[in-house]
Amino acid sequence: MNPSVAVVASLSGVVKRYGALTALDGLDLMLHRGELLALLGPNGAGKSTAISLLLGLIRADAGRVELFGQDPQAIDARRRIGVMLQSAFLPSTLTVSELLRLTMSYYPAPRSLAESAEMAGVSDLLSRRYAALSGGQQRRVQFALALCGRPELLFLDEPTVGMDIDARQKLWAAIRRLTAEGCAVVLTTHYLEEAEALAQRVVVLGKGRVLSQGSVDELRAHVAVTRIRCISDLDVHALAQWPHISRAERDGTHLLLHSDAPERVLRRLLDADPLLSELEVRRAGLVEAFTELTRESAAEKEAA
Repeated sequence: MNPSVAVVASLSGVVKRYGALTALDGLDLMLHRGELLALLGPNGAGKSTAISLLLGLIRADAGRVELFGQDPQAIDARRRIGVMLQSAFLPSTLTVSELLRLTMSYYPAPRSLAESAEMAGVSDLLSRRYAALSGGQQRRVQFALALCGRPELLFLDEPTVGMDIDARQKLWAAIRRLTAEGCAVVLTTHYLEEAEALAQRVVVLGKGRVLSQGSVDELRAHVAVTRIRCISDLDVHALAQWPHISRAERDGTHLLLHSDAPERVLRRLLDADPLLSELEVRRAGLVEAFTELTRESAAEKEAA
């Protein structure tokens, strides 16, 4: 990220404790204008605490938290954000249109109702009561409420839970449009393919600290493994002994191999089994990188 791009939010040396539990342990985090930051980590890593600090919902025990250069509880800073939390309790008797108009009234220069509804894909739901909507439809309405104030920073906590594939793709398109307009986005999600598709930068937390951060490609490089999948009668136990194969297993009729030198393994596979079929080769993705990073963190904790 270009250092000249404006910083919209930051945590500097932040410590937060809940009794004997240290949720954040000297955390440093910075978010820039127009950046989509995916904040990942296992349960208890500190993601929710970090977001709650930036939202001004809780206070740090040590360190500094800033939102647009101000205290996160300052009303001027809060009017510049939008929030879509994992759970929301909204007046069930109001229609979608009424909820949007109410929320828009809290902001100095909101989007129009029509634009907000179109971006979130709820134009056909405006006259319906919120309580009558499905879970996925309610999530789309919550997204509309989060973006209707024309936020400069948007917090999305598990935004696509309960959505079907089409709704998820439309939400992704809307998020890309927002970042193109200069809106910064903090995304937390358990759908790692979502972070892989959207994030310019990924931060992986573990036990209140940053385990790793960088682009998706930079985190992928942490795991120099390629997955090979094919149909073959070769013996899986014998394959596990081959050089450059770290794992060999069966998945039904398919053979799954993990290799750090896939070209060499592929040549040997094709020589060993001319009838080999349905060959697929895929480099490690964010899922593998996340798994490896969190596994290393757990191992280090046990060793300590």
